[in-house]
Amino acid sequence: MGAFTLRWPRALAQALLPCSCALCGELAPDPVCAPCTQRYAGGGGPRCPRCANPLGPGETAGQACGACIAGEPAFDATLAALDYAAPLDALVLGLKFGARLPLAPWFGHLLRDAVLAQPGWPLPDLLCPVPLGPRRLSERGFNQALEIARPLGRMIGVPVQARLATRAVETVAQSGVTPRERARNIRGAFAVAPAMAALIDGRHVGVVDDVMTSGHTLNELAATLKAAGAARVSNLVFARTPPH
Repeated sequence: MGAFTLRWPRALAQALLPCSCALCGELAPDPVCAPCTQRYAGGGGPRCPRCANPLGPGETAGQACGACIAGEPAFDATLAALDYAAPLDALVLGLKFGARLPLAPWFGHLLRDAVLAQPGWPLPDLLCPVPLGPRRLSERGFNQALEIARPLGRMIGVPVQARLATRAVETVAQSGVTPRERARNIRGAFAVAPAMAALIDGRHVGVVDDVMTSGHTLNELAATLKAAGAARVSNLVFARTPPH
């Protein structure tokens, strides 16, 4: 009786307010239906364990790619649920710029699946969503990284620390600068409050974001967390932009 009592409000809500798949428009209990999830949300082939870029010819699965060997990033590992490509890229934009918040738990669910698909992958001690600056947070009304981190944390049993890091500098959006300017644009952008230092010291921090493109933002945040005492920093990103 207790389990039925817990389930019936959701079942009633689905019956009264059915939702449609964000990709095909068919009625579905989730933001993306099972057939579309199966069709489009595959994790792809082998990825670099450090930056999650697809491995190229001659690169060995399980080993860092040539780019990470040549220029070792500040973060230690990256898990990506899928590639940032059509049609799923439209869902990322829908969450970030269209406030389609029901998509965030679905993103978190696929990230959970990416974790489970890597047996033995060390879970972080805590999750840190990539912070937004005050102006951008005020304009948007929410932080998409935090909206993904909350359900992900519940599913993998890792606590979320929403204020672990802050934006010390209100930078121009990385999408608005050229690739060669991105490292300089994000330099010094993050800070760790003294009150949060004890939570970081010697811990494994998982950084959550919606998309990883050049990796400069995540690298800068990882460097900031390492300077504050983090022993390991791993990225958990919904989508990875393939290199061009």
